[in-house]
Amino acid sequence: MIPSAGLSLEQAPPFSVPLRFFLTAPWFLVLAALLMLWQGPGIFASRWLPATLALTHLLTLGFMAQVMLGALMQMLPVVVGVVVPRPRLIAALIHILLTLGTLALALAFLASSPFGFQIAFGLLGVAFGVALLAIHVALWRAPVANGTVIAMRWALLALLVTVSLGLLLAGFFGWGWRVSVVIATDLHAVWGLIGWVVLLVAGVAYQVVPMFQITPPYPPQFVRGFAALVGGGLALWSVCRVEQWSTAMRVTGTVLAVGLAVFAATTGRLLGQRRRKIGDPTLSYWRVSMASLAVTALLWLSSRLIPTWAQAPQTDLLLGILLIFGFAVAVINGMLCKIVPFLAWFHLQAQLLGRARIPNMKHLLPDAAIRRQGWAYLAAFLLLLAAAVDPAIFTYPAALALGVTGAWLGVNLAGVGQIYHRLLQSLPAEAKSA
Repeated sequence: MIPSAGLSLEQAPPFSVPLRFFLTAPWFLVLAALLMLWQGPGIFASRWLPATLALTHLLTLGFMAQVMLGALMQMLPVVVGVVVPRPRLIAALIHILLTLGTLALALAFLASSPFGFQIAFGLLGVAFGVALLAIHVALWRAPVANGTVIAMRWALLALLVTVSLGLLLAGFFGWGWRVSVVIATDLHAVWGLIGWVVLLVAGVAYQVVPMFQITPPYPPQFVRGFAALVGGGLALWSVCRVEQWSTAMRVTGTVLAVGLAVFAATTGRLLGQRRRKIGDPTLSYWRVSMASLAVTALLWLSSRLIPTWAQAPQTDLLLGILLIFGFAVAVINGMLCKIVPFLAWFHLQAQLLGRARIPNMKHLLPDAAIRRQGWAYLAAFLLLLAAAVDPAIFTYPAALALGVTGAWLGVNLAGVGQIYHRLLQSLPAEAKSA
């Protein structure tokens, strides 16, 4: 059975629109692994090192933003009911600029090159400018402001703040702009990871968890309040950070951490109520993701109570690994393994119209392939956590595992694309629209 309740599938953009993002993203995990192998254990000495910042942005821009923007291009017409104008052109422009801009930014960090930051500023500024404009215009035309739409609007607002702060920091490194670097970096990271990433994942989860995992829906009260709580909490925390009101920062930070833990617990409870008893390998990604989010919140709260934890550089690194690789990369990986075969199946169904036998989703991407890549992901995650604590021993094994899981995911998704294009060869040229 292919779940499609509540979806406007007839408005779906061509498969090539999201697919270009989805096929590119895994190879940034491989680049991140190569960077770790090149830099060695020193990359885990501090979150402020140029190589560490390059690694972070290969993950957050190269992998996470690629998939998230591609998913938005797909979900706005299908789930929200609004169409991004000229989707092929917009997607191609965002994709190429984001890809080149991410590479330029990583190289700029590694080379400490002002010119590199200037190039990255231009490429990423235009990429996100086009994305924000196109998606914001579409999203505010949504006919119904349901929980997914509300979460996406807050997420896009958070992305606007994140990008603006990122451009300010690029201006500091590229042109010497006067910026309070430590405060701007903290705000940039928090708005990006908690505002943009968590809220977009939540908005997507409201749809895909009940649809693909066959669970009860999220509680309506939670759906209505979570995005506003996180968005408002981030705004208050930001004011406290700028003014350096330490007590108020701890209070607002605690509210945010508890909110993230509640989202993780709510999602975990729903996953435990699955109506489908058949095993699903993507379920493990969701469980790892939500467990990582809960542990992130718990570790942050604990570090506020134990000063030596708050001052240890390993705490920041562990929080970053848990939130970026444990939470975000896991859930994105799981959704890719579900959504890409579904989209391939759907577009084949629409275009072949009974003229050829269409494989089901499990033939497009077998459970065994997803499960094997999942074990590689889990090994990489655990080794990255270990490397943050003991980099001398675990950095190189973590890098190898990261490269393996990234390449494995890339090969799996490329295989779906190859089957899709091979089956389309049975169509006359004028019928091929994706």
